[in-house]
Amino acid sequence: MNDLKYILKMSRPRFWLYLAGPAILGMVLGAESVEQLFTVENFLIFLYFLIPANIMLYGINDYFDRDIDEKNPKKDDKEEAYRASSFTDSIIVAATVTSIPVTVPLAGAAWPFMIGFLALSVAYSTPPFRFKARPFLDSISNGLYILPLGVAYSAVTGSWPPLTVLAAGWAWSMAMHTFSAIPDIEPDREAGVSTTATFLERKNTFIYCTVLWTVAALLAGLYNLYAGALMSIYPLLCIGFYLSNLSDSEAYWYYPYINSLAGMVLTLAGLWVLVHG
Repeated sequence: MNDLKYILKMSRPRFWLYLAGPAILGMVLGAESVEQLFTVENFLIFLYFLIPANIMLYGINDYFDRDIDEKNPKKDDKEEAYRASSFTDSIIVAATVTSIPVTVPLAGAAWPFMIGFLALSVAYSTPPFRFKARPFLDSISNGLYILPLGVAYSAVTGSWPPLTVLAAGWAWSMAMHTFSAIPDIEPDREAGVSTTATFLERKNTFIYCTVLWTVAALLAGLYNLYAGALMSIYPLLCIGFYLSNLSDSEAYWYYPYINSLAGMVLTLAGLWVLVHG
C-alpha cells in the first residue's frame, strides 16, 4: 500500500487534467454529434492520458532527477522525491508500455501527435537529450501538453486540429512550464541545472511568460473570439502575481485550480456548441 500511495503522489494528481483535459477538449472540438464522444476509443484515450501517461511522464522525470531533487523544497511538501524500488520501476515501465495498445488502433492522423508526445516525454528528462536542463528547449518541449488534444481530435475526425488551436496550446504550455520553474530558480542553480528561468532570472521570466500567454490568447482568439477572451486572463494574472505580495511558490500553486476552471469553461462551451449548434 505504501508503494501504491507513493506511485499516486508521484503521478501528480493535481496535474492529471493537464494531459487528460486537452484530450477531452480535443474530442469535444472534433465531434459532430454527442454520440461521437461516447466511444470505447475515446474512453481509452481519456483513461490513458489521465493515469498511465502521468505515471510515465513524471516517473521518468523523477527517476533522472533523483539526485538534484534532494535540494528541491517542492519534494518536502507538495511532491515527493523518487523512491527507488523494483515495484516503482515496474509500474513506470508498465505505464510506458501501455502507450502501445492505445496507439496502434488510432487513426493515422493521430499517430504523429502520439509519437510526438512519447518522444518529448522521454527526451525532456532523459540523457543525452535532457531538454529540461537546456534553456528554452525546456520551455519549447513542454508543448507536449497540447499533444493529447491532437491525438483525441484526430482520432475523432481523422484529420488534424486547426493549427491556430495547436499553436495557442503550445504557447500556453511553454508559458505554464516556465512559470512553474520560477520557484525552482535557486534550487536549480544550487544543483547546477540550467533552465529558461535560471537563464532569464525572475523578472525577465515573468515577462517571457506574459508574452507567451498573450500570444496564446491572440492565437486562440483567431480560432474563437470567446476562447481568446478567456485565455487573456493568463497574461493579466501573470502581471498580477508579479506585483502581488505572494511568494512565487504560492502563486504557482493557484494554477492547478485556475487551469482546471479555464479548461472546464472551454469544454462546456464546446459542448454547448455541439448540442445547440
